[in-house]
Amino acid sequence: MSKKDATSALFLKYSSDSEYFFEEGCFITELLNVDDDADVSVAKSRVCPGDTTKWHAVKDTSERYVILSGEGRVEIGNETPRLMKKFDVVSIPAGVRQRISNTGIDDLVFLAICTPRFVKENYVEF
Repeated sequence: MSKKDATSALFLKYSSDSEYFFEEGCFITELLNVDDDADVSVAKSRVCPGDTTKWHAVKDTSERYVILSGEGRVEIGNETPRLMKKFDVVSIPAGVRQRISNTGIDDLVFLAICTPRFVKENYVEF
């Protein structure tokens, strides 16, 4: 991909076969995570029924979950766990431990929006 300048648009096509299993315990499809737009990344995350992701944090990176389908229990730092459903949003400060559990019978699908963009080197397990 060529370097985008300030007046260039960036068009990325969705590929359903690009989903992969990430060590935190969920499936990820990167929708936007490129050097050319380092201010933000967007990933579609999928957690299977009954599964819980590992306790983790993303150092130097704030994250937002936007629930698209299913339901889950989100645990952030020392906050009281919260049940999240379709179109609910949670904002997670950089470096704060987090995990999410699928409490429903269908896949829990959400967008993970990171600023600046997610890089694997910033992922920390607890």
